[in-house]
Formats: sequence, structure tokens, C-alpha cells
Amino acid sequence: MSKTHLIIVAAGSGSRFGSPLPKQFCELAGRPVVMHAIDALQRAIANASCAIVLAPDRVEYWHALCEQYHFTSPQVVIGGDTRWQSVKNALDVAPADADLIAIHDGARPLPSQEMILAVINAFDDPKVQGAVPAIAVTDSLRMICNEGSKPIDRSLLRAVQTPQAFRADLLRRAYQMPYQPTFTDDASVMEAAGFTSIALPQGSPDNIKITNPRDIAIAEAILHFSSK
Repeated sequence: MSKTHLIIVAAGSGSRFGSPLPKQFCELAGRPVVMHAIDALQRAIANASCAIVLAPDRVEYWHALCEQYHFTSPQVVIGGDTRWQSVKNALDVAPADADLIAIHDGARPLPSQEMILAVINAFDDPKVQGAVPAIAVTDSLRMICNEGSKPIDRSLLRAVQTPQAFRADLLRRAYQMPYQPTFTDDASVMEAAGFTSIALPQGSPDNIKITNPRDIAIAEAILHFSSK
């Protein structure tokens, strides 16, 4: 059986959220957003090792939250100035014997067990180098161009989510490359390194990323209806 290591990235400042408190620490249904994310991943992959990446000025605050909510913290890793640097820092201290490494945004509190397992099970195919949950785009889309704009065939596009998982040896090699502004997620780092066999298991519309304050209310509604 493959050994999986989980990395939860929670070092962002949440500047778009418009609150002094980063979104991953805001309360959702009685506890911080990121605790929901950690619990979901650990329930789905019970034997996985786990680390959380935090900004250096939030480590003490995180430990206080864990005490307040009686929550057992995973290994804490200090993040960097970019998401790329934060993941790289976590990879540098990840278990050497991990076969798969799954990386999840701490601001996505509602990944379903079915979706998480679909990502991990994608590696049953030995040719797969990475797996990224994705959902179809439902809005009509237009691309800005010199002539103004033009429509895009949305059937050719997918919105990607996390957790994104990769074969550990390949991911470590990919993160040896210098940073590039085009590294918007871990799959983009892998593909820049030439590892392009990326599966797209089905994501979930409920796997929202907390970006704006109203997203907390949406997540609470999802939790409410999923418990019915």
C-alpha cells in the first residue's frame, strides 16, 4: 500500500478576504476553517502523515487555537513569501519514505471523502504522475484579445481544486526548479518540470475555497444540508 503524506498550506495572509484574521483561521460551524480541512483529509486517509504550513507570526496563535478547540496539531512547517516557497519548505521536511504527497489549501474546508479517495486511487494507474480534482465550468466564458473579446468553448475547460497529489519522487524533483510566476498550483510546477501525466478525477462543487466573507455562510449552508 502506498504511503501518503499530507501537506495543508495555511500560510497565506488572506488579503482578499478583507479581515485582519486570515480566512483559514476564521470560525466555520464552531471551529476554524483549516481544522475542518485537516479533519477531512485525515479521516479519508487515516494512516497518512500530515503537516500544516503556517506563516511564522501565526505559529503561536495556531497552537493557542489547538488548545482552545482541543485539536491535535499536525507537524508545523514555517511557510515562505509565496505558496511555492511554502510547499517547498514542507517538502524539505516531508518523510523520505512517502510514495505520494497530497497538497491541500487550508482555506478549502469541505473536501469530501469520495473526492479525496478518487485523487489517491488515480495512482492505481502506474502511468499517472499526478492527480488533480477538477469540475466542469458552467459559466459562459470570453477571452480578452486585441479585437476586444471572443467566446471560449467551456466544454474544453475545467476548474481545478485541491487536494492535488503527486508521486513523491517526481514532486521533489519538480520543486528543485527555480520559482516562476506561472506556478499557480502544484500541477503547474510538475508540468513545467516535464511531468505531464496528470489525471483529473472528479472534483466537487461543495469543495469551495473560502475567498470572501460570504463564502463562510455558503460553507455553513453546505455543512447544514450535508448533515441532513
